[in-house]
Amino acid sequence: MFRRISSIISALLLLTAFSATQMSAKEADATRVRVPVKIAILIQDDLTSQVANEIGVTKEFIRSLPEGSSVMVAYITTGHLQVRQAFTTDLDKAAKSLRIPLASTSASSFNPYIEVIEALKNFDSKDEHNAVLLISDGLDTSRGFDSTAAGHTLDIDRTIKEANRRNVSIYSFYAPSVGLTSRSRLAASYGQSSLNRVSDETDGRAFFQGLNGFVTFDSYFKRLRDELNRHYAS
Repeated sequence: MFRRISSIISALLLLTAFSATQMSAKEADATRVRVPVKIAILIQDDLTSQVANEIGVTKEFIRSLPEGSSVMVAYITTGHLQVRQAFTTDLDKAAKSLRIPLASTSASSFNPYIEVIEALKNFDSKDEHNAVLLISDGLDTSRGFDSTAAGHTLDIDRTIKEANRRNVSIYSFYAPSVGLTSRSRLAASYGQSSLNRVSDETDGRAFFQGLNGFVTFDSYFKRLRDELNRHYAS
């Protein structure tokens, strides 16, 4: 009798473990990007030092993309776009090209959008599943800092036009910079408003958590995967 009961318990435990494994596999599949994408990951170089803690999860995202995906990694820094890795299908190589942002005002530019336009030149409108992931504070102070500039500057308009011309959806993660957006809630609001407009008008999505910065990119990447699947795999 004891042996029979032990056998039943063992069978139940195996069945439970098997079910849990199946559930984990289904959950992993549900959060995986299901179609190859061509994506440029652009990181603003003067973001606060907290962003350094998110490099690991960003690498994981790159490595989790499906076979056939192509990734470019570049940093938006003073006066130019620093390309660390041109488009490649070697996802591990792209992930390894990521570095910690400088987190210094010496890397600040007037706005990130000029360099976004530069990055967009690497896309062909004939390609499918084109995307940009812009990690930025979104603030454009090239024409001053006032309410009329929030989301409505010449470079933002040019970014939207160029992205649509090249069939690129811009997704954005908000993070504060070491400049205005880490000190001013108004500046943070303007930056988020700009990112939201750029993403919305290029059929992408902007992700942010209030005006006080962020905790982690984990939830952003989960929602980004959902959005990429909704856009390209539905």
